[in-house]
Amino acid sequence: VQLQASGGGLVQAGDSLRLSCAASGRTFSYYIMGWFRQAPGKEREFVAAIRNGGNTYYADSVKGRFTISRDNAKNTVYLQMSRLKPEDTADYYCAAKESPYYSASVYFYDYWGQGTQVTVSS
Repeated sequence: VQLQASGGGLVQAGDSLRLSCAASGRTFSYYIMGWFRQAPGKEREFVAAIRNGGNTYYADSVKGRFTISRDNAKNTVYLQMSRLKPEDTADYYCAAKESPYYSASVYFYDYWGQGTQVTVSS
């Protein structure tokens, strides 16, 4: 599985941004998809995940502001980010694993896309 993330950019605090992650492969619907982020000098951290059945999970820091969704027909997962804050500044990565289960651990996911940079100015 290859993952291609896009949609990052420079925005102001309070703005919105939508990230996309396009996946190759015929069994996309079997995968749990996740978004992680990594700020300079910090470890990669969980942001959100969506299981193949549509169940969603969020980090407390983004709950109520970010929404993860998926379009299995397009093999794409999205991260709609609203009310962005400077502390949301990071490289954002999408991840995938063929599994019906959920985990927020970076070690759970088998496939990773390249990062897309999000910078939120104050």
